Amino acid sequence: MAEKLITIREASEILGILEKDVIDLAKKKRIPSYLIGGEFLRFPREDIHQLKEKIQKEFNVLTTTVSFGEKVYNLFHFNDFYIISFLAIAILLGVILFT
Repeated sequence: MAEKLITIREASEILGILEKDVIDLAKKKRIPSYLIGGEFLRFPREDIHQLKEKIQKEFNVLTTTVSFGEKVYNLFHFNDFYIISFLAIAILLGVILFT
């Protein structure tokens, strides 16, 4: 079976780092990569998975998961102005249209 090659974006998602950092690592020969057609950078999936832990330690990637409750709290905490503004506009439109 042929080796599965992945894109920069897929490698970035697997490693949990920026696409720019993936490209830099490939240029420095820190992760194995192939140049397809002279311009398309591809990576062997298995090699990326094998290097994942090492790269995440190097880039201090947090591997903890965020609970659903924390995600909801963060949504309202960081977007409260927009949520309140949307509700106010919706109420005002309701009053204007239905009175």
